[in-house]
Amino acid sequence: MRPLLPPDYRPTEKESFMNSMQLEYFRQKLERWREELLMESNETIQHLQEDSPQEPDIADRASLETDRALELRTRDRERKLITKIDEALERIENKSYGFCEETNEPISLRRLEARPIATLSIEAQERHERMEKTHRDG
Repeated sequence: MRPLLPPDYRPTEKESFMNSMQLEYFRQKLERWREELLMESNETIQHLQEDSPQEPDIADRASLETDRALELRTRDRERKLITKIDEALERIENKSYGFCEETNEPISLRRLEARPIATLSIEAQERHERMEKTHRDG
């Protein structure tokens, strides 16, 4: 059974890390975010399926195509984001949410609040970015 969250609840450092209230808080946050993305995606699909009148002007047509391409790229990013949200929700279910995949240390609440799909602590993320930069530049 899931705990009932007070409307003004915010996770704090004073509580035990990833207690049932915190897990429920992040579960709800992730589910709301997922719903918003799905609604936007459905709107895009409807928009793209609408018959757009053929623009006689080549510049107007090019502008329309550019807008559609941008919209599709945005939706593709959102689709990938939904996958990450689903993975985060799965981690909540198996109680591994909020812990760094590399070090198993808790990820800070501030980081999870800002990026609830985070899988690495700030330190591990920075290490990853340094490694990527070294491989790219090398």
